[in-house]
Amino acid sequence: MYPRVQEGVRYRMEEGEIEVDSILPISFADITPELARESGFKGVIDLLKVAKHGKGENVYLVRFHYVPPRGKLAVPRGPARRRAARPRVAAGRDPRLR
Repeated sequence: MYPRVQEGVRYRMEEGEIEVDSILPISFADITPELARESGFKGVIDLLKVAKHGKGENVYLVRFHYVPPRGKLAVPRGPARRRAARPRVAAGRDPRLR
């Protein structure tokens, strides 16, 4: 059985996404208390309660990072804001100049 995620792919969450940086096959012996704590768990047992699925024959260390959702476009300040606030004329003369 292979991992269900792929390296370099982003996966949507409620807010933002996670991007998989690397997938490394490891053994149960590689799961140390330090690795469990680094992964945000109290210890190995807590990690295994959450991470173990199915038969648990294959073990993968999946490293990823959070990608925040894209925010609204910032309103420009200074001269750029004044330029952005000007009405645009699609074609022809500016109707204000009549």
